[in-house]
Amino acid sequence: MRFLFLMLLFVLASCQPNEEITSKTVDMYNTDGDMVGTAELTEQPDGVEVKLTLEGLTPGFHGAHIHEFPICEGPDFQSAGNHLDPEGNEHGLMHPDGAHLGDLPNVEADDGGLVDAELMLAGATLTDGKNSILTGEGTSLVITEGQDDGVSQPAGDSGARVLCGEIKSGKQDESTESPESPTDPTDTNEDQGK
Repeated sequence: MRFLFLMLLFVLASCQPNEEITSKTVDMYNTDGDMVGTAELTEQPDGVEVKLTLEGLTPGFHGAHIHEFPICEGPDFQSAGNHLDPEGNEHGLMHPDGAHLGDLPNVEADDGGLVDAELMLAGATLTDGKNSILTGEGTSLVITEGQDDGVSQPAGDSGARVLCGEIKSGKQDESTESPESPTDPTDTNEDQGK
């Protein structure tokens, strides 16, 4: 009888839904509200892997940062707040008193303005905790016009915010719910070709 009871407990425990998020895909938008790519976030043992697939950037290097709020209101994306920094560090991956948790390495757009990059947000997590990028209502991923120099305060002298994607936790307060996301202009490309 004891064996049956233990088996029943085991079966019930294995049927419980696992609500812990281990991956998330974020749509990225430019200042005009056009969808220009995605960021795939995946929980790893040493942080969160960020796979970026973007288009429409000027060729060269661009800063990439996780920001405090999951709000990407154009055209300047200031609604995303400052870089995510739960420990009060200085900005910059090369700063001796840094870095912000949200500081990522620069990404490089090729001659066609495309980015296909894999980055690591070291020390961050998609699960609960002080270093979660899904804390509260979430955060956002912002790409800047220029290269982050890795030391200048407060944001690496990387210029204007040109792309933004909302990393929502799903814990939204209904009174602050964002309006519907802009439509993806590439959805109509196939229809236009006919």
